[in-house]
Amino acid sequence: MCRFKTVLMLFLSVVLHTETTTAQIRLPQLIRDSMVLQRDAPLKLWGWASPGEKIRIRFNGKSVNTSATSDGKWNASLPATKAGGPYQMQLTGKNSIILKDILIGDVWLCSGQSNMVHQMGIHDVTYAEDIANANFPEIRQFLVPNMTSLDGPREDLTQGSWKWANPKDVRDFSAVAYFFARDIYNKYHIPVGIINSSVGGTPIEAWTSAQGLKEFSSLAGIIKKNQDTAYISALKRAAGTAVATNDGQDKGLGSSVKWFDTTYVAKGWHKINIPGYWEDQGIRDLDGVVWYRRELTVPPSMTGKPGRLFMGRIVDADVVYINGKQVGNTTYMYPQRRYSIPPDVLKPGKNLIVVRVQNNSGKGGFVPDKPYYMDVEGQKLDLKGDWFYKVGQVYRPRPHRAQPSEISEQNQPTALYNGMIAPFSDYSIKGVLWYQGESNISNGNEYERLLPALIKDWRARFSNPGLPFYYVQLPNFGDASYLPGESGSAVVREAALKTLKVPNTGMAVTIDLGEWNDIHPDNKKGVGDRLALLARHFTYGEKELVCSGPLYRSSAIQGNKIVISFTNTGSGLLSIDGEELSEFAVAGADKKFVWAKARIMGDKVEVWSDEVPAPQYVRYAWADNPVQPNLYNFEKLPASPFRTDE
Repeated sequence: MCRFKTVLMLFLSVVLHTETTTAQIRLPQLIRDSMVLQRDAPLKLWGWASPGEKIRIRFNGKSVNTSATSDGKWNASLPATKAGGPYQMQLTGKNSIILKDILIGDVWLCSGQSNMVHQMGIHDVTYAEDIANANFPEIRQFLVPNMTSLDGPREDLTQGSWKWANPKDVRDFSAVAYFFARDIYNKYHIPVGIINSSVGGTPIEAWTSAQGLKEFSSLAGIIKKNQDTAYISALKRAAGTAVATNDGQDKGLGSSVKWFDTTYVAKGWHKINIPGYWEDQGIRDLDGVVWYRRELTVPPSMTGKPGRLFMGRIVDADVVYINGKQVGNTTYMYPQRRYSIPPDVLKPGKNLIVVRVQNNSGKGGFVPDKPYYMDVEGQKLDLKGDWFYKVGQVYRPRPHRAQPSEISEQNQPTALYNGMIAPFSDYSIKGVLWYQGESNISNGNEYERLLPALIKDWRARFSNPGLPFYYVQLPNFGDASYLPGESGSAVVREAALKTLKVPNTGMAVTIDLGEWNDIHPDNKKGVGDRLALLARHFTYGEKELVCSGPLYRSSAIQGNKIVISFTNTGSGLLSIDGEELSEFAVAGADKKFVWAKARIMGDKVEVWSDEVPAPQYVRYAWADNPVQPNLYNFEKLPASPFRTDE
């Protein structure tokens, strides 16, 4: 037995020695060919090698030596370099690595939730020319793969590469980030790198480190609990069981002839309109699967050619068939449905379009005020109007559970910071662009603390106390409000406005860039352009450039009026549509708000109402989707919503 142990120990010793002596330099995913490094700042590099391994780095006529520590990690710093390139970098240890096509420029970390995620390709109708004309070898994006971690920061990303802005690869660029980068590049002609680290439907807490959330006692307990792997595993098992027991049979797929098949004989179908929700057309409180069908006459001139099908937006998921062939599907409600039609699908005369719609909760169906048509080389057929429907499956209401039986890791505190920010927090960057907040509307008051906490946290993690941080105030979205009222979105916008007290921050007001029926509005260029104005003014030194619309500064009660003072009035205040100022409301001490009259007086606005002879408080554009806020400056930048009655 002793002899066996001796042999085993000798074997393990040889294996470990072999691994140690043959270990080679390894680089993080972000440090690779075609990367953009931050100009005028120390070029920080890091990686792994065998313990004690000596490494020499040569770059642009300069060199530096370093060694791996006992745990196999190394880091190095090259002198600051002016913008330029392309360059090569050589790293030499037990192996040699040569990195090519490196640029030195400005690197911007672009992060947040879905409106930062949304790629150019999703908006390829609105921005077809921008995609086709993209030819910017010095604008590059690194797309950070989705990765969560509940038990602590990760050392590296799982994959990723740097791509430059050409018609093919630009489709995967964040649209907001691309238009920002293009503005900056066209103005200064320096390379621009985008690190796109964003995930749809995520709260700000998930993007903040444990250190950054230490002052939030309620979150500290969640973070600690989530580090218990047994607890997380149990939740995942319970969630899997719950989904399985709620599965059912869709009659449209269970019959011998599927309902999308051209040989299926339709019986018992009822008339319905597209667009529209089925709950608004005679179906009560139905969650489940509803099938839609329509016969469409297609002229010969539209056949034998590729086309596109525009099916607006569908709540929640869909599969679309034309003449029995699947041409598209989407698994969740938010993307616009724009499906390609292969050239062999359409035929002259009658064609059958079938849509299987799956709705999990709330109203199901087709979102109004969206495009619904077929397009073949500019010839269009309208798809709005009468269709027929039949219910394929009805979901049973899920029983109430005293405790949650599932966990969404991407929504947990620290999870996305650990997996998608921490791995490259040693990388030098120029600044941060942030577009997020929709997922925090339910705790909007807390966002007033959470956003400054994130800024402070990232500045600490990136070792840059003055790191520029520019963010987007939420755009208008939802049903229009024709009476003064409360608004969760407005509270989050207010939190963003107050965060301007934090030094080296800027806010892009987008209250005019949203869409009432789409949380992902098409106008991404306007958002990128306004972020670029902030960077040009604050970071690039264009001090005379007006970079923002009017921002509330103070108010004063003067008799039966309240006089509002603003900053960022630019060349002066104006009503953008030439009409009377709208969306102002006033209240007395009872805080019961009514619509008010308002007029511009120089760089101020007077507000009053005959219904409130002793006004105390004023609000402007205080709604999820204010009807027509029209206060701007002459630079055509909108005023931020605000209130004085907090």
